[in-house]
Amino acid sequence: MNKETLQQSMYDLIVETSTNLPKDVRRAIASAKERENAGTRAAMSLDTISNNVKMADDNVSPICQDTGLPTFKIKTPVGVNQMEIKEAIYAAMVQATKDGKLRPNSVDSLTGDNSGDNLGLGTPVIKFDQWEKDYIDARLILKGGGCENKNIQYSLPCELDGLGRAGRDLDGIRKCVMHSVYQAQGQGCSAGFIGVGIGGDRSSGYDLAKEQLFRAVDDVNPNEDLRKLEDYVMEHANELGIGTMGFGGETTLLGCKAGVMNRIPASFFVSVAYNCWAFRRLGVRLDPQTGSIDEWFYQEGEKLDLTQCTEAELESAAAKEDGQNVVVLEAPITEEKIRGLKVGDVVQINGRMYTGRDAIHKHLSDNDAPVDLDGQIIYHCGPVMLKDEEGNWHVKAAGPTTSIREEPYQGDIMKRFGIRAVIGKGGMGPKTLAALKDHGGVYLNAIGGAAQYYADCIKGVDGVDLMQFGIPEAMWHLNVEGFTAVVTMDSHGNSLHEEVDKSSLEKLAKFKEPVFK
Repeated sequence: MNKETLQQSMYDLIVETSTNLPKDVRRAIASAKERENAGTRAAMSLDTISNNVKMADDNVSPICQDTGLPTFKIKTPVGVNQMEIKEAIYAAMVQATKDGKLRPNSVDSLTGDNSGDNLGLGTPVIKFDQWEKDYIDARLILKGGGCENKNIQYSLPCELDGLGRAGRDLDGIRKCVMHSVYQAQGQGCSAGFIGVGIGGDRSSGYDLAKEQLFRAVDDVNPNEDLRKLEDYVMEHANELGIGTMGFGGETTLLGCKAGVMNRIPASFFVSVAYNCWAFRRLGVRLDPQTGSIDEWFYQEGEKLDLTQCTEAELESAAAKEDGQNVVVLEAPITEEKIRGLKVGDVVQINGRMYTGRDAIHKHLSDNDAPVDLDGQIIYHCGPVMLKDEEGNWHVKAAGPTTSIREEPYQGDIMKRFGIRAVIGKGGMGPKTLAALKDHGGVYLNAIGGAAQYYADCIKGVDGVDLMQFGIPEAMWHLNVEGFTAVVTMDSHGNSLHEEVDKSSLEKLAKFKEPVFK
């Protein structure tokens, strides 16, 4: 096999997976847009998602800034040198990271050091199988941390909120799958996809669940019981009303795929791998003699432009925009301005904001801030950054990360440093909500995965602090214009996330009774 050709093929697979949403996923999103009511927060979110997909196409840039932990599944004919394929993948990973197609995501679990090139112990994940076919089947999934953190595993029998007892049968499995959708809420960047692994042990069950995500969205399960399960979940999960980004709406789930394996008598696991709307997985057929790409997988059919709207949709959107009260924020922000905001308001931010993720929040809990944060805005974001030949930084992708990870720190940090607004996705918990009310702060929900849309709002990088934490975790000083987000937690004790969680739990209880005999 030609090493240079093989490396280029692996590089092309990585870049395409990061930047080009598969056609089957586009069709699922298009169907969701048709179901959604015009003028709602969910419809606005889907429009932003659609624009983001188009921008990623045009810019050949990451759809989402969190390019996750790359997982390769590769099938090779007997006799193919798998070590050569590994070496090609490693080299392609380094090049794709250098070119800004991947965010440096490989972090030492003990020291916290970022390798900077996406290589390290266990990263990327590469799994090989041999088969008797005469070609190499190489597939890649980029699954970000927000949706990875919403994976869940159940051990049957168990008791589930809203659903009661789940037993060791198909109905018990059904309850677990429905509960998995409920517990993800908007934190996994709904509307999402799920892979379900039934049986196995704790580790093989999760492997089986993730393997289901490599199936085509519109395939049909050959197992009759699993087909009925998938159809049931797809029909009823969307009745929970969680909706896109957890804002409420008609579409919560875009795909459900289930697989089964044997287990030992004492254990019965149901494992669920949750994936965000930015369902980045592609595959290629490789010539084992040359290493060149002969075919792309998941790309059958027309490549939809999700930004194309009907005349009625355009008129509805225009009417909504005319009547929408948009509040402009520019730091430093006064407490009075914040107290005037309420859940549901749309804000547009101009001027300065600072990024801050896990490492920054931990640092600020024990140390002084490197800048004056009084009246300022913190953006929960780990951007993809590139430095030009003159030494200037440029933002290549900059969507929000899941905010709930900062719940232990956020309220205290806002009070200590005078921060007035935080931006993220998925909402935060009661400790932060209490601090917002006490201090006079607000939580703003941006659209998860919309990394190109928000990168376009960033007009300059004015500085950076705490680079010792690595590019995703550093505090970037951003100059923004027209950065739009929705107030989902206000300074009056109101939380849209609490409301949606409560209402979806009540709806979940409707599915308590047995369905399968």
